[in-house]
Amino acid sequence: MDRWIMEQAAGAMAGRKMDRASAERWLELTPDVFPALLHAASRVRTQFRGNRVKTCSIVNAKSGACSEDCKYCAQSAHHATATPVYPLMETDAILQRVTQEEGHSQRFGIVTSGRGLDEEDLGGVCRAIEGFAAKGLEQKPCASLGILDEAAFRKLKAAGLTRYHHNLETSRNFYPSICTTHTYDDRVRTIRAAKRAGLELCVGGILGMGESRADRIDFIQEVDSLDPVSVPINFLVGVPGTELADQAPLALWEAVKIISLARLMMPQRDILLGAGRLEIFKDAQHLVFLAGANSMIIGDLLTVKNRTVEEDLRILADLGLELDFGDD
Repeated sequence: MDRWIMEQAAGAMAGRKMDRASAERWLELTPDVFPALLHAASRVRTQFRGNRVKTCSIVNAKSGACSEDCKYCAQSAHHATATPVYPLMETDAILQRVTQEEGHSQRFGIVTSGRGLDEEDLGGVCRAIEGFAAKGLEQKPCASLGILDEAAFRKLKAAGLTRYHHNLETSRNFYPSICTTHTYDDRVRTIRAAKRAGLELCVGGILGMGESRADRIDFIQEVDSLDPVSVPINFLVGVPGTELADQAPLALWEAVKIISLARLMMPQRDILLGAGRLEIFKDAQHLVFLAGANSMIIGDLLTVKNRTVEEDLRILADLGLELDFGDD
C-alpha cells in the first residue's frame, strides 16, 4: 500500500490528475499507512509550494441576522445562538483591525453576514478597501460578502479588492441538505461573476457536515473546476443553537485524508486551513502542514475559537516553515 501511495504522489508531481477510483481508494485508507500518507502529501506540497506558509486574517465586519438557513451557520437568523448582531463596522474600525494583523499576515479578508450587500454597505466596504492603500498597509485586501453580481464586483475591484472568497461549502448533491434559501448554482454564478470582474478566487467549503466520501470527492472536483487560487478547508464546529450542533466531529485521520487528497487532486493550489483546525487537530497542529496544507487563517475567526498568533508562529518555526509574504 505504501508503494501505491507514493505512486499517487509521483503522479501528482508529474501533473497527472488523480482519477476517481484512486480518490475513492485514498479515502478508504486506514491509519496503518499514516507515515506514508504524510510523506507523500508533504512531497507534493514541497514541490509546488515549497517550504513556506501563507497566512490571512479576517474580521467579522457585519455579524448575525442573516436571512439564509445554512444549517451550520451561527449567524443565521433561523438559529438561536449567542453570536452577536451588529451592522457593518465603520471604516476606521475595520482598518484598525487590519493594522493589528500587519507583520504576520499576507492578506486580510473583510467578511459580512447576510445573503449579500445593499448599495450602502457595498459603499462602506469599498471605502474600507480604499483605506488599505491610503494607510500604506502591506496586507492585500480580500472580501467575503455573499451573493453579488458582476457590477458590484467591478466596484470592489476598482476600490482595490484583489481576491473574493465564496465557498461552495459541499458537493452539489449534498447541498440541498444544508441550505434551502439559495441554490448551489447561485454560489457558482457568484464565483464566476467575481472572476469575470478580474478578481482572484478563494473557493472551498466545510467538511464533516454528514456528507459521504463520494460527496467529498465531488466537492474537490467541483472546486477545482472553478480554478481558484486558494481552497479553504474548514471542518464543522457544531455551534449550539444551529441544526448541526450535535453532528459528531470528524476523526483526525479522516481530516488528514481530506487535506492530503485535496493536495494531490489540486497540487498547485493553495490549500488553506480555517475553522475546525483547533477542535480536530488539538495538540497535533503540525499534521495540518504535513498532510499538505500550505496556508492558514491566523488570528481571530468569525464565530469560533482559533489558536493565538504566537502559537501558530511557533508551530511553523518548529517545522522549519517560513511565512510567505511574496506575490501569489
